[in-house]
Amino acid sequence: MLLDTPICDFGWQAPSFTLKSPLGESFSLVNNLGENGLLIMFICSHCPYVQRIAKRLSQDTALLISEGINVLVIMSNDYKSVPADSPANMEKFAKQHGFLFPYLVDENQHVGKQYGAVCTSDFFGFNKHGELQYRGRLDDAKMNDATNRTAELVNAMRQIATTDKGPEQQTPSMGCSIKWSDTL
Repeated sequence: MLLDTPICDFGWQAPSFTLKSPLGESFSLVNNLGENGLLIMFICSHCPYVQRIAKRLSQDTALLISEGINVLVIMSNDYKSVPADSPANMEKFAKQHGFLFPYLVDENQHVGKQYGAVCTSDFFGFNKHGELQYRGRLDDAKMNDATNRTAELVNAMRQIATTDKGPEQQTPSMGCSIKWSDTL
């Protein structure tokens, strides 16, 4: 099911969490909320939208990381129902696309629900105080040719890093719905 993200709730405080990578390394909000802010993304490996933007996502996040903006990526799908999103497949997908950020497993889907994540990809740009300043899309290319794209996420995170405020105008991201477990 195709969904759009809600508009940015400026100033919403990021809920704390600790999640593990497929290799068992722990990452927390508190240890990654840096001086230049933090980008948290919800993605999954099987989503055709994520697959289509994966190269741009890798390049844009590498640029942000090089500029001191921290990046954490969370997979909240019920991978028992969607085996293509299993931790082993997450690791393969990350290597295939050269991801430099931690790709974390939200096995009980608690973090995805706390954040109100709705689709893959869903972007949350926080300032150094953990206040939400961006809930938009990666760029204006969508799933089309990205040759002349505007890198909206990069621009927004740079603005947040320098001013603590995100852009007033934001276009929602869109993608496949998060696959919630029936038992939660």
